Amino acid sequence: MNYKIQGAIRRNRKNFIIFAILWIFIAIVFVSPFAYSSHMAGLSGKMDLEVFFETFGKSITNPFGTLGNIFAQGAVGTYFSTLLIVTIFFSVFFFIGFMRSAPKNEYSDIEHGSSDWSQRGEQYQILSRDKGIILAEGNYLPVDKRGNVNVLVVGRIRIW
Repeated sequence: MNYKIQGAIRRNRKNFIIFAILWIFIAIVFVSPFAYSSHMAGLSGKMDLEVFFETFGKSITNPFGTLGNIFAQGAVGTYFSTLLIVTIFFSVFFFIGFMRSAPKNEYSDIEHGSSDWSQRGEQYQILSRDKGIILAEGNYLPVDKRGNVNVLVVGRIRIW
């Protein structure tokens, strides 16, 4: 299971930053006008939709001013409760996307025929970095090596 989480993190590094920026954008541009408008519409004790839509239309054109008005008018509780609900929905969709991008098995995204089977340069006890018969990128079978230097090529040749 660990390979799935590591693979999903490796695939989504750029997406983490994009989702964080998108969350901040949503919190400022959409949540703050909605929370401020709902707070102003509910001041009379019941929800006045006319006040809500009028305030929302003015608030969405100036989201940073609305964010300041939230703190000035005492709508902080409404803002944070609305932000919590939006964050929960945003997190659910992010988690679903994150889990769907996880690799299906341990060997996903590993190039067949590459040197990914070895770690920390242990393949260079047998192979060469510089010259010889090309096996993979950066891996050569030295021809001046003692012993068996036969090469078995497994695969197919495509001729177009």
